[in-house]
Amino acid sequence: MSAAALLGFLLLTGVAAYAQTLTGFAFGLITMGGVGLTGLLSLPDAAMIVSVLTLVNATQMLLKGWRDVAWREFGLVMAASVPLLFLGYWLLEWLAGTRADLLRLILGIVIVVSSLQLARKPEPLAQRSNAASFLFFGAVAGLMGGMFSTAGPPLVYHFYRQPMSLVRVRETLVAVFALNAVFRIGLVAASGDLPAGTTLSGLLAVPVVMGATYVARRWPPPASAVTMRRIVFGLLFLSGVSLGSPAVIRLLGALQ
Repeated sequence: MSAAALLGFLLLTGVAAYAQTLTGFAFGLITMGGVGLTGLLSLPDAAMIVSVLTLVNATQMLLKGWRDVAWREFGLVMAASVPLLFLGYWLLEWLAGTRADLLRLILGIVIVVSSLQLARKPEPLAQRSNAASFLFFGAVAGLMGGMFSTAGPPLVYHFYRQPMSLVRVRETLVAVFALNAVFRIGLVAASGDLPAGTTLSGLLAVPVVMGATYVARRWPPPASAVTMRRIVFGLLFLSGVSLGSPAVIRLLGALQ
């Protein structure tokens, strides 16, 4: 990775960590969307580094927040998420080999749909959802996490509808992202698909992520949580459209 590319990646991960700490989601979506747009890294390599950085951010947050995790819901989500994570990782490897434009299109669609779905204020439920619903959303999150290290959107939507405190929701989501990252990193290592040495320079983003996480917790912005969420949604939507549109044009051209 060149010095300019590394600087861009560090800036991107800093913004993503800041947004993740304030909202409880969006680290993977922002980072993967930015990487897909700029081509700083291949998507499989970027997903691996995002997994490591997600784990760093989550560990830092859970050092104080682990007591607020909803452990029953966490267990249900993980039970369904882990098996589908393996399937998602296999799909990523299959598509990355010869179908790069299709892979970018899928990522673009995931980001656009996620931004639209997350932009809607979910209607709160009168009582907590049943176990089957947590298993379902956990499975969808596992598939997305395996492909792009972006397990957040389905879980954010489902958890924010629950009659739970916002702190409990946020810390439970962070715990899920942390364990998913552990499994994904282990899967990459076991399959021998670790990024090249030059790509691993992206791990220099670790102190940047830690610093952005600390700043967001220590000095949150004066903007309201609603405003922050709208900014994140807007950025995600634009990045998804920008990422998917060129891929659609190239795929249509190949069919003619």
